[in-house]
Amino acid sequence: MSSLVAAQTTATSQPTAEVMLAGEDDWPPYSVAGPGGSLAAPVGFAVELVSAVFATQGLTVRIISVPFSRCMLYAKSGQVAGCFNATITDDNRADYLWHQPAMFEEELSIFGRAEDPTPEMRLSDLRGKRVAYTNGYTYPSEFMHDSRIQKFSAVSDTALIRMLLSRRVDYILLNRTPGWMRIDSSPDFRGKVRRTGLVSMDGFWLAFSKQHPQGERLALQFSQGLSQMRRDGSYQRMLDEFRARVGYR
Repeated sequence: MSSLVAAQTTATSQPTAEVMLAGEDDWPPYSVAGPGGSLAAPVGFAVELVSAVFATQGLTVRIISVPFSRCMLYAKSGQVAGCFNATITDDNRADYLWHQPAMFEEELSIFGRAEDPTPEMRLSDLRGKRVAYTNGYTYPSEFMHDSRIQKFSAVSDTALIRMLLSRRVDYILLNRTPGWMRIDSSPDFRGKVRRTGLVSMDGFWLAFSKQHPQGERLALQFSQGLSQMRRDGSYQRMLDEFRARVGYR
């Protein structure tokens, strides 16, 4: 029996209603691996929000921490009921069940080297440029399918920044808050990278599994719980406290 299946068996044998989900392990401050290994819960704002939303529906969650591409694969195959944090694209829209509204929004930013004089850029300005992105993440289809942009992939956001500073690429794509946190937390990066433009403002979702027996029901319950939290103000309070805590807006 695999460790994931064993964890699911343990979860489903408990007397309380418990939902098994997967969360991304390397995207602070939203979802990042906590102490205890891959089957331990990740930590971050998205983890707190997912737990709070399901609590409004009388459900508890068990969240395992895995790389994002594996997270989405587990949800697609039904090994877990859902995966976060995903954006909806033309390429994945039909593969999962999506709640409404989105959990939160983040800017997908273009970052260049500090000495880059280019003014505010847009997606079209990347044509003819060498641009790196993180393998396995969900990016706008307009970017992924534009053959005029020279694309390179990296294993992590940190690797992207190293590629940029080593001049292997001209620009990289990072979500604004997680990007600035990585840059500012490292003396190797701080002061050497700047935001040069905007690709899109993206919503982020919990992608529910079409193959999991609870997927459809949980997507509906999550929609109900998140809408309730937005109406009663508890969502905004959580978001404001989070933004104040991390210091980025």
